[in-house]
Amino acid sequence: MVKLRAAILDAALRVLEADPDASVEAVAAAAGVTRQTVYAHFPSRERLLAAVLDRLTEEAVDAVLRVLASARRTSSRYPMLLRRFASQHEPVAKRLRPIVERGQRAGEFDRRPPADWLVTVIIQLSHAAAGEVDAGRLSTEEAERELSATVVRVLGSA
Repeated sequence: MVKLRAAILDAALRVLEADPDASVEAVAAAAGVTRQTVYAHFPSRERLLAAVLDRLTEEAVDAVLRVLASARRTSSRYPMLLRRFASQHEPVAKRLRPIVERGQRAGEFDRRPPADWLVTVIIQLSHAAAGEVDAGRLSTEEAERELSATVVRVLGSA
């Protein structure tokens, strides 16, 4: 059941990218299912579109969180060097900025704050999470979980 729903969403992404006005029938055909099957999972075209937007938002948030996870893995291997050069965030910012800008253009993230501000906030939150681990107030797992949840809220995504 979950795989079928995912297959319908995958097909909807492809079909709607090519034609944003595509019908539920076109999505069903691309997914290899009947129109009734699509409606069994998504009671209306609007619900299908909402699920597609949710999927896009999840992908954008996942991209931001992957960059943060990569930075955490690197910082755990070279903590002294990174602390010394912590003010030099441009390599991480260069990876995050296009993701944030893309999410804002697509309406997946809050468009009001400047992208550079959101990038700075995300980087500083990462430092705060690392500081909580260093201080022993959070485990690494707790810090990662709280950082991820906070970043999602900061970005203004669902």
